[in-house]
Amino acid sequence: MDVLDLRKRPSQQRSARTMDVVLEAAAQVLEAGGLGAFNTNAVAARAGVSIGSIYQYFPGKDAVMAALIRLEAARFEAELARALEAAADLPLAQAVERLVALAVASQTARPNLARILDLEERRLGLEAEVTIRSQTTIGQLTQFLARHDVPDPQVAAGDLQNLVRGMVDGALHADPHDLTRRIARAAMGYLSGQAGDP
Repeated sequence: MDVLDLRKRPSQQRSARTMDVVLEAAAQVLEAGGLGAFNTNAVAARAGVSIGSIYQYFPGKDAVMAALIRLEAARFEAELARALEAAADLPLAQAVERLVALAVASQTARPNLARILDLEERRLGLEAEVTIRSQTTIGQLTQFLARHDVPDPQVAAGDLQNLVRGMVDGALHADPHDLTRRIARAAMGYLSGQAGDP
C-alpha cells in the first residue's frame, strides 16, 4: 500500500461523514498553524475524533494531506464542469468572466490553504495527478473555446489556464472581484489578439 493511499475507503454514510470532518479539520489546522502545526494528533483534536479514527483510514499525516489535496481538486473539477455547462450558450466575454470568477474563488476563498496545498503537491510527488487534472481541464476548455470559434482552441486553452493560474497565484490575497475583472480582461485581450493573428 502506498503511504499516500487510504487504508480503507468509508463504506457507510457515517464513516463518510467522519472522513469529511477529518479532512475539514486538517484544512483548519493548516490554515491556523501552517505545516508546523500539522500532525495527526492536531487533526484528531480539531475534528473531535480519536487518533485511532484517523489511523483507521490514514497511514499517517501525508496520507491525510494527499486526501485533502485530492478532495479540493475533485471539488474544483466538479464546479468547473457545472460552470462550463452553464456558460455554454453565453457570449464569450461573459462566459470567460464566469469561468475566471470560479478559478479566483477556488483559490482566494482560503488563500493560505491553497498556497500550502500547492506546495505539498510537489513535496508528496503528486505531479502525475496534477498533470492529468491539468490535461482534463485543458480538454474541457478546448471544447468550450472551439464552440466559440476561437482559433487553435487547444493552444488557447493551455495559455489561458497558465494565465489564470499565474495571475491568481500572484495575488492570492487580492480582492476577488477586482482580481476576476483584471484576469477576465487579460484573457479577453489574449483571445482578441489571437483571433486577429494572421
